[in-house]
Amino acid sequence: MEEQQSPFQAAVKPGITMGLVSLAVTFIAYFIDSTLLASGWFALVALVIFVGLIIYFGSQYRNELGGYMTFGTAFNFSFIAILISGIIGLIGQILLFQVVDPELPGVLADASFNTTIEMMEKFGASADSLPPDVLEKMKQDTMNNFTIVGQLKAFGIGIIFYAIIALILGAILKKKDKSLEF
Repeated sequence: MEEQQSPFQAAVKPGITMGLVSLAVTFIAYFIDSTLLASGWFALVALVIFVGLIIYFGSQYRNELGGYMTFGTAFNFSFIAILISGIIGLIGQILLFQVVDPELPGVLADASFNTTIEMMEKFGASADSLPPDVLEKMKQDTMNNFTIVGQLKAFGIGIIFYAIIALILGAILKKKDKSLEF
């Protein structure tokens, strides 16, 4: 009889696969139009792909376990796979922003800043009403998000987001064996 993998062991390969898919999508968007990386639509599409992959891999793992999986196992599997994927994505983005195209952070910061200003104007606030030093601070804060320290901070905050996604996915992937109920 084959020994079952723990959620951690089972999550390593899907996590690596999802991380590599994430890198591929990021670099494809970069080569098409680098400003796509600052787009909300890009983030939404990446999230949909990400969730679809984890559900696919989680369903495969549940089938390996005999078709049933507890919430805890599903959560652990999802969280570890997402975390591994996030680490690979972080390394890829650091390489992209610091080695491949060091000017890219400035381009993305400008795009993000302009998007923020447009959103403010849609809600009735004018960028002209803000003092120049506030606008400059906003621009600098946006630029800081693309530094190595900024990316590491974002990853740290992202771990909380990963846990929330893993909770949701754990609820989706769990399946109780009703034959064990009395």
